[in-house]
Amino acid sequence: MEWTSLVTVCDLVATFAFATVGARVAAAKGMDFGGIALIAAVSSLSGGTLRNLFLLKSPSWIINPWLLSSVALAVLFTILRGSSEPVGRFFLSLDTFGLAVATVSSTEFALRLNANPIIATVLGLIGGVAGGLLRDVLAQVEPVLLHRETIASSCLAGAAIFVGLNELHINRFIPVTIGALVVVAVRELSIYFKWNLPRIAPKN
Repeated sequence: MEWTSLVTVCDLVATFAFATVGARVAAAKGMDFGGIALIAAVSSLSGGTLRNLFLLKSPSWIINPWLLSSVALAVLFTILRGSSEPVGRFFLSLDTFGLAVATVSSTEFALRLNANPIIATVLGLIGGVAGGLLRDVLAQVEPVLLHRETIASSCLAGAAIFVGLNELHINRFIPVTIGALVVVAVRELSIYFKWNLPRIAPKN
């Protein structure tokens, strides 16, 4: 499979992953079909949209309308399944995969447009976390990003590793793969061991 084809497939799968988790969160909050569709779309498309807008490019779902099919499929899957249970471990793993792909694809996209390494790393972070943050805000649940699982740290680490390896001018597949694996490893370990960043302890 050619590199561009592989990237397209990964983007479609990542969009489906984010949209499915978003749809499940909306269903668990008792939203109607319209609400489920909206949360699914926001979850899966807003990170890439913000990334592109910051780079003065059209949103990715306008450039590649096939991304909307992943959102529609996730919504249909959620509705047909008819479950309003909270997101389980399988869907957290699916979300982690989407997080890894969104982070490295956003970083790679910024580098292709000659963004400097720091900006590319920040845009990798934004591409990874923006959708989940907006999902939780719209669904009126405490944003996972702000209090557990080191989601932002996972994306930041993966994007930084990607950018650092890319500076060595090696085959692009290697930085992409290692960067994605770092995102997955840090996120999964944080879920398993219940890691989170330090907090300010309340005074007695």
